[in-house]
Amino acid sequence: MKVSIISVGKLKEKYLKQGIDEYTKRLGPYAKTEIIEVADEKAPENLSDAEMEDVKQKEGERILAKVPKDAYVITLEIEGKQLTSEQLASRFDNLMTYGSSKIVFVIGGSLGISSQVQDRSDYALSFSKMTFPHQMMRLMLLEQVYRAFKILKNEPYHK
Repeated sequence: MKVSIISVGKLKEKYLKQGIDEYTKRLGPYAKTEIIEVADEKAPENLSDAEMEDVKQKEGERILAKVPKDAYVITLEIEGKQLTSEQLASRFDNLMTYGSSKIVFVIGGSLGISSQVQDRSDYALSFSKMTFPHQMMRLMLLEQVYRAFKILKNEPYHK
């Protein structure tokens, strides 16, 4: 299986990079994992609704350019469906058995994701109704993907 995470913006925080590197390494025996960064659109603080949509659309075009046609796309969205770790593992199991060997997770920029990316999404996933920094979501997502594989393999993992 190949797991890709497409994320808007460059990761700068050293502690997040270290955590991401650790979970990417841990995932090695289970899946080929890659993180694809696309450039974020520069945007001042006080944008109109139209300007916000323009920013999301430009970032969305960059995201969609990186999504393989045959990939199963899971977008991270506040309004998405919340799953337990076991339910995420079950979804992976179904995808590996009946669906796709390529899973692409999409983490949008600070304004969210465009409607075009939402239209391409096969599944909208939410970690919480709370808002998290999109850079931190990379680490949280990788940990949950790793946990899902440990659950599927019936291997121990600390709680």
